Amino acid sequence: MSDTVTREDAGGVATLTLLRAGLTSALRQDLRAAVEDVAADESVRAVLLTGTGRAFCVGQDLGEHLQKLQGEGEPPLSVVEREYNPLVLALAGLRVPVVVGINGACAGAGLGMALAGDLRVAAAGAKFTTAFTGIGLSSDSALAARLVHSVGGSRAAQLLLMPEPFLAETAAEWGLVHRVVAPEQVLPEAQELAMRLAAGPTAAYRAVKTVLATAATDSLAETLALEARLQSEVGQTADHREAVEAFLEKRAPRFTGR
Repeated sequence: MSDTVTREDAGGVATLTLLRAGLTSALRQDLRAAVEDVAADESVRAVLLTGTGRAFCVGQDLGEHLQKLQGEGEPPLSVVEREYNPLVLALAGLRVPVVVGINGACAGAGLGMALAGDLRVAAAGAKFTTAFTGIGLSSDSALAARLVHSVGGSRAAQLLLMPEPFLAETAAEWGLVHRVVAPEQVLPEAQELAMRLAAGPTAAYRAVKTVLATAATDSLAETLALEARLQSEVGQTADHREAVEAFLEKRAPRFTGR
């Protein structure tokens, strides 16, 4: 697709691979375009986001950032509103399951993007850090909100105020990562998980993602109403009917995503 992001499709899974560890403006724009293309592709039933080499994504490319700080023109941090926010919204808004294969270092906005996915497979020993206050900045990419939701306010404050590195194994203990595997197994494991999801009940997954997106902020009454509406809709799908028939016939269901 570009010299910053590639896309490969197989078995209903769209694999997006970051070819650079640092988030340059070109990478942010290319990744957003790739995510939006995937969102519009009805053949895609799951997405795998991963990186290359020894790092998944270490956040902002600081070399490019320094050039903007030293230059003139628009404020360098205007890119948060113009580029980061639309990218994270596009990624988090995908209506199919998103698996993130964290092949190495994951920092700053890279951690924010990883947490915008649904399930995460990480390389053993991979280092994580929030990074932002270490370079005198506050967070972006909804990282603060994701951390509060995932690990609670107290630990989120610790991670953001004192951005010390922690390993994938610790991330798994905290619930930030779902599987930790040998580095060479990250891509195969993430692919297997994405393929499994792509073969599942797509409409049901979409409904679950919709509920999860608001479950922490909606009232009980609002959550119940949303669940009732979505289950009524999903209950009319061919996949639901197939699953019920398969259960009664004592066989595995064959989901088609319809």
